[in-house]
Amino acid sequence: ADMRIAGFLQGTIKLYFVKGCCKMGKFELTSEQIAAYVRYLKQEERTPATLEKYLRDVRAFARWMEGKPMTGELAAAWKEHLLATGHKPVTVNSMLAALNSLFRFLGWDIKVKFLKIQRRLFRDQSRELTRNEYDVLVDAARTKGRERTALLLETMGGTGIRVSEVKYITVEAAQQGRAEVMLKGKIRVILLTGKLCRKLLKYAKKQKITSGKIFLTRSGKGLSRRQIWAEMKTLCKAAGVDPRKV
Repeated sequence: ADMRIAGFLQGTIKLYFVKGCCKMGKFELTSEQIAAYVRYLKQEERTPATLEKYLRDVRAFARWMEGKPMTGELAAAWKEHLLATGHKPVTVNSMLAALNSLFRFLGWDIKVKFLKIQRRLFRDQSRELTRNEYDVLVDAARTKGRERTALLLETMGGTGIRVSEVKYITVEAAQQGRAEVMLKGKIRVILLTGKLCRKLLKYAKKQKITSGKIFLTRSGKGLSRRQIWAEMKTLCKAAGVDPRKV
């Protein structure tokens, strides 16, 4: 993520902004300002995935602007453009969050209103992963000799952790029967069952992992979100399970 961010910062993006309800003036968004924004996001303890997404959304907005004078109306027009080009409301709001965050950081008196979305109390059943499908996925992983993927499925299914929290499943956590997950400055304790702990420690011993993260790549680095998704997607195809459910 840091390499992609660095590549983004190397190019100078030129946009001209006019503060809404203030004296007219032109402002140039430079790579230095973007770099400062990155530092701000890191200070706010945003995850690398969130940081990368915010920058990707800012870059998309920059391309759409094409150097036009900036106004609140134009920022709102981008929202309409996103809807017109097929973006889902949830996606649009996430992109607007990145844009508003940038505006706040730069001190510009511009804010784009989010779309109002009625909260759904229940997940669409077509997106639910059934117990049978879960078992099929685990069995398929083992049949194909993908012990790590099978154990990863069991760990996530048995604890409810997010993909970004897999890194907190360590040898020490398996030994203690609990993992401390820290996200956005908050610490959450996740209990691991005895059966899961035994499986994790047995796998770690087989892989000669004596401490730290259990789920590693061949080069000894922690699995990334994209690597986990790629493994799951391939497994879904082999098991005949809709990948959207995973």
